Amino acid sequence: AVEKLGGKVERFWLSFGDYDVVGIIDMPDTVSAAAFSMAVAAGGACRTVRTTPLMSATEGMEAMKKAATCGYQPITRSAKAGN
Repeated sequence: AVEKLGGKVERFWLSFGDYDVVGIIDMPDTVSAAAFSMAVAAGGACRTVRTTPLMSATEGMEAMKKAATCGYQPITRSAKAGN
């Protein structure tokens, strides 16, 4: 299914804790990753499926630069109170 969606299976591990299996798959885009996650979840054999997109260091740096210039201003306590 991964390959049919244009992806590649990198590694899988058995684990203890919240998830019994942890896998790394490389998908061509987020839509393909979501499609795979939905297919696995809909199959019913897995109780919980979680997809976590990973970014390269270059992508992370690009995101940080965009965040620094996006103009977001947090609402402060005094602004909420009308001060």
